[in-house]
Amino acid sequence: MEKIEITDVAAEGKAIARVDDLVVFVPWTAPGDIADIQLVRKRSHFAEGKAVYFHRYSPDRIEPFCEHFGVCGGCKWQHLPYEVQLQHKEKQVADSLSRIGKVAAKTFLPIVGAHNTVYYRNKLEFTFSNKRWLTEEEIPTSGELLQSDGAGFHIPKMFDKVLDIRKCWLQDDISNRIRLDIKDFCLSHEGYPFFDLRKQEGFMRTLIIRTSSRGEVMVVVVFFEEKKMHREALLNHLKEAFPEITSLMYVVNSKCNDTITDREVILFHGKDHLTEEMEGLQFKIGPKSFYQTNSEQACLLYKIVRDFAGLTGRETVYDLYTGAGTIASFVARQAGKVIGIEYVPEAIEDARINAECNRLNNIHFFAGDMKDILTPSFIEANGHPDVVITDPPRAGMHDDVIDTLLAIAPERIVYVSCNPASQARDLNRLDALYDVEKVQPVDMFPHTHHVENIALLMKKN
Repeated sequence: MEKIEITDVAAEGKAIARVDDLVVFVPWTAPGDIADIQLVRKRSHFAEGKAVYFHRYSPDRIEPFCEHFGVCGGCKWQHLPYEVQLQHKEKQVADSLSRIGKVAAKTFLPIVGAHNTVYYRNKLEFTFSNKRWLTEEEIPTSGELLQSDGAGFHIPKMFDKVLDIRKCWLQDDISNRIRLDIKDFCLSHEGYPFFDLRKQEGFMRTLIIRTSSRGEVMVVVVFFEEKKMHREALLNHLKEAFPEITSLMYVVNSKCNDTITDREVILFHGKDHLTEEMEGLQFKIGPKSFYQTNSEQACLLYKIVRDFAGLTGRETVYDLYTGAGTIASFVARQAGKVIGIEYVPEAIEDARINAECNRLNNIHFFAGDMKDILTPSFIEANGHPDVVITDPPRAGMHDDVIDTLLAIAPERIVYVSCNPASQARDLNRLDALYDVEKVQPVDMFPHTHHVENIALLMKKN
């Protein structure tokens, strides 16, 4: 399709073109681009395509700063100025509320952007692969590829393809230096084959790096099998080469998948945790801990949540999907009692430790499936909530949880969401009893299409 104008942005960072009645999703383009588009998938009312030639670039376009832009699936909006990114994210929230939720907020506050738009993440996970993804420039015209090992991120929708990352702008540069050093060490020493995801063989599997605003660094190296001599040689090398590492750990994971939630994490050197701080609160973060990946914006988000909750010091607050209890801890000093509920038992253990460390004696945590725990008998035993704070996963709240909220009818609900579409759907169901008093979009992940939104619901008179 020739000379098609890109007119808008859509979910997952793709842009939109409209040709007659057909909506075409085109990645790596910007509103205002005019391009020839090759369709790669077509359905009755929509299609997916790729731009093969640009007749005119959008006046909003800027030069991406990352060399991996366009191949790595991470920061899809680097070609747009940050101010324009924020406009599109704000519009995404507004469109979801009106089109999906069919609700109107009495007050729609302007989106809150991030002060730091690079090096803002406190956690990244990398994969080692013996069959790295090749860019078009790297594909050999003849002969064999001499170096096929890579350490980086999975190519979107291709589980066995890993893009070798030379520099990532998402985390403090110590992360790049550690990853590249490990790669160099393994390639220059015998006995460190990178993992083959299809054959399920190799030694070097994945790498997790966490950092804290206090300058602490946690490194978790995941091996496919135990080879003590090789493992200790690599870990001792890291210990000597990077005195910045405060927690050096390893995992042996011989399963078919990369998750380590059910694997033992073994401490090799240093402490078994990092410590993050917000408003004087201390949060202990272990290798498996749940914690917002943008610490600076998380603090801002929690302040808005607390403000929306309108606490006076007497209220009973329920914090649903509490994770490691960060929001619960953040509001506890302004509440009478806080009840935190979370599905993952390990997260609840972290939450209890953090509450104890911060001497917050008015928080009580419970582990289990939300729809099974939040029952009339539970509420009778723990007190009727004046305020409910809910921060569910991307899929939103279970119907049974929404039914329970409608039945117990707290005066206020503060709904935090990382997916405006599922939030809007839930707000539509809660509309029977609640008005959307105000909403506040917050950008947690610059240069990506992701946006967080906080909605304050007030019970109708």
